[in-house]
Amino acid sequence: MKRIIIVLGLFLFSCSRNQQANQEQKEHERYDAAISEKLAVFQVLNASDSIARLDDPLINLGYHLYHDTRLSLEGKNSCNSCHNLNTFGVDNQSTSLGDKGKLGDRNSPTTFNAALHSFQFWDGRAKNVEEQAGMPILNPVEMNIPNKQFLIDRLKKVPLYQDLFKKAFPNTKDPITYENLQTAIGAFERKLITPSRFDRYLAGDKNALTLEEKKGLLAFTTNGCTQCHTGALLGGNQFQKFGVYANYWEYTGSKKIDEGRYVVTKDTNDKYIFKVPSLRNIEKTGPYFHDGSVASLDSAIKIMAKVQLGKTIDEEDTQNIIAFLKTLTSDIPKEYKQTPAYN
Repeated sequence: MKRIIIVLGLFLFSCSRNQQANQEQKEHERYDAAISEKLAVFQVLNASDSIARLDDPLINLGYHLYHDTRLSLEGKNSCNSCHNLNTFGVDNQSTSLGDKGKLGDRNSPTTFNAALHSFQFWDGRAKNVEEQAGMPILNPVEMNIPNKQFLIDRLKKVPLYQDLFKKAFPNTKDPITYENLQTAIGAFERKLITPSRFDRYLAGDKNALTLEEKKGLLAFTTNGCTQCHTGALLGGNQFQKFGVYANYWEYTGSKKIDEGRYVVTKDTNDKYIFKVPSLRNIEKTGPYFHDGSVASLDSAIKIMAKVQLGKTIDEEDTQNIIAFLKTLTSDIPKEYKQTPAYN
């Protein structure tokens, strides 16, 4: 009798688990169906050409330059100082410390996937990563090199760079130039591409996301986040006013009111206009916004709902969206993160 009871109990338990699994599968299918018509605003992030290739002379040169503190006047800063590849291409500071010990005005955005953005910097003043790479080096607050020739003269005295530039630009009589430096750093940054589980889902793998993550993706789309965060990077491809329904600083607690793109263009229509950031690796790249004024992703989502969409987002949607955003997290090859040997 006891044996029969045990067998019956196991049977009922198995039936219960099967029912639960079937119910969960139906929930997955329901959310997949609801999401499917909303996925057209996204694109799969294609990283087929981002395979680690430090044996490529141009990329290897860019790799060395990216990590080298000799690109700053006092030798205290490299590109990697503010865009640390060990911490998803950022330094996780509100604003970054420059070569002279002064803080910059804006948060340092990640270099992961930056090469695919339509323009660079929060105000879009550089057209690509090659142009961007040359600008912080000459910025007096950032790397503080007085002029291009100063740095080129410095690098020409380094045997390592005599060799690396020659290999990267073999058909050039005088390969160590500022333009070639920018080209090499850009070539390296173009390998910092990070596809994630979300791309597998976009490509048709319905098992790539959990039920909670699918709920978050649906909440992300239905709440209007895709008005700005679209494409392969979920951002990085347009300008938008920060503070459509309210002054952003009233919610972010920003110490300084930054007028955004207006600082560059002097066009009053560009006041408080900023590049829409990519949400790739957003879980790892706080603090958030152009001034790093908000520490938590939870707060950032609620602020965006208020000032950009004019709505209050509830706690359930917020947590589900966070779960979805975590599916955008992915890393780069470990060899890119290692500081190269210099001589």
